[in-house]
Amino acid sequence: MATYRVLLSDAPVYFPDEERLQFASSLTEKIKHRFGAGYEHFVHRGEFTTIDGEEVAVFRWTTRTAIAE
Repeated sequence: MATYRVLLSDAPVYFPDEERLQFASSLTEKIKHRFGAGYEHFVHRGEFTTIDGEEVAVFRWTTRTAIAE
């Protein structure tokens, strides 16, 4: 299975910079990143950027959902 380095972009200001670079197993599935008492959701729309000489997929923030109790 391939692993892709991804950038989680456009997240709200409370989302820490150190959590914005992640790894994903697919570029077609949404990323649901647990943060605090909820999940931040990100999608890839075909955009890439270069970070430290490496091409990474850009996943843009779409919404936040609460964790069900």
